Amino acid sequence: MAGPRPWLGLAWLLGLATASALPLGAGPRDEVLAAALQRLREVFDIEELPPDVLPRKKPPQFMVDLFNKVADANGITRAPGLLEGDVVRSFEDRGGPGAPGGGGAQRFYFDISAIERGEQMLKAEFRVFKLKRKRVARSEGQHFCKVELYELLEGGSQPQKKHLIASRLLSLYTEGWEVFNVTQTVSKWVGNRNSNHGFLITATHTFSNKIEHNLVTFAKSQGNLQESRNALLVLFTNSNKRRSSSFVPSSTKLNPAKDDALLGVPHESQIIGNSNASRSRGPRAAAVSSTKSHVTACHRRELYVDFHAIGWSGWIIYPSGYNAFYCRGSCLFPLGESQNATNHATVQSIVHTLKLSQDVSTPCCVPDELKSLNLLYFDDKENVVLKNYKDMVATRCGCH
Repeated sequence: MAGPRPWLGLAWLLGLATASALPLGAGPRDEVLAAALQRLREVFDIEELPPDVLPRKKPPQFMVDLFNKVADANGITRAPGLLEGDVVRSFEDRGGPGAPGGGGAQRFYFDISAIERGEQMLKAEFRVFKLKRKRVARSEGQHFCKVELYELLEGGSQPQKKHLIASRLLSLYTEGWEVFNVTQTVSKWVGNRNSNHGFLITATHTFSNKIEHNLVTFAKSQGNLQESRNALLVLFTNSNKRRSSSFVPSSTKLNPAKDDALLGVPHESQIIGNSNASRSRGPRAAAVSSTKSHVTACHRRELYVDFHAIGWSGWIIYPSGYNAFYCRGSCLFPLGESQNATNHATVQSIVHTLKLSQDVSTPCCVPDELKSLNLLYFDDKENVVLKNYKDMVATRCGCH
């Protein structure tokens, strides 16, 4: 569609939050704006607005790649089932006391307090980047080492109690990501936050089981490490929240006719009325035919939501905005195939046309098919979250 995208309805209203050319005075418009922004936060399940961290802070490349895998550039889900659960939370290594561990061991700690109560844990992955060993004595004659991952069972600078989670052989001469399944351990941490003391990784010779300092090194957040190699704890969860689809602000009772006039959004009936005002009235059949010829059939129109305009661009990574689309038009008899009418809507349109009941109106033009939206953002603790929101984009309209 050529030209700028229209700022109708929701997008126009949300743009008032920062548009200096459209100052808001005290009164009903302030109340409507506050109610709309509050309701939008509820739709996106944002309790506290995160601080602006972009472009100062960069997201982990794993999370960016995951977003691109499940969504297109506009955040629309590519296909169902690509994402495990509807929320993916990433936590970067925060070091923790005594990190790195002594004797060649390395310690990793992740603050997972941002996970919400009620989230169902599906999977947890500890992702750590193994660095290539720079110097290896030729006389050693070995190419592999044994790496063991432990859960620390106590705090302090020199914790002794630990529990083995996984063990594997790794090459000394290669580098790359190692991924450990830590679902059981992290599930315990979620149930009891005080039990989280972090992870410990040790590397030993395969023939002597002797821990050697710097035998294998895993990337940590200290020093000149590239952010893309920082250790991550990634949680795949289900939010288990039923999001309401209706816009009924609790603090403000909205009158549709009054508020549309306040916000400058014209009614379709007003448009139709103006277009027919200068036409002469004929017999009833001619009037009906004339009216229908000037009524736009149910169809989809653009409704772009710009996150920059509502002040959210400082913490939303992708997308910068999205086209939600909306449905507009009439559902007059006879309903054609292009209007995707239900059988119920077809019967309703016949009853309305034949005046079989004075209380029956025409069917409504509403979204007939919806797709989900994916949002990649920093939460209020600067953790990167990928969240899937159902029924956010109207892909087709119909008469219902």
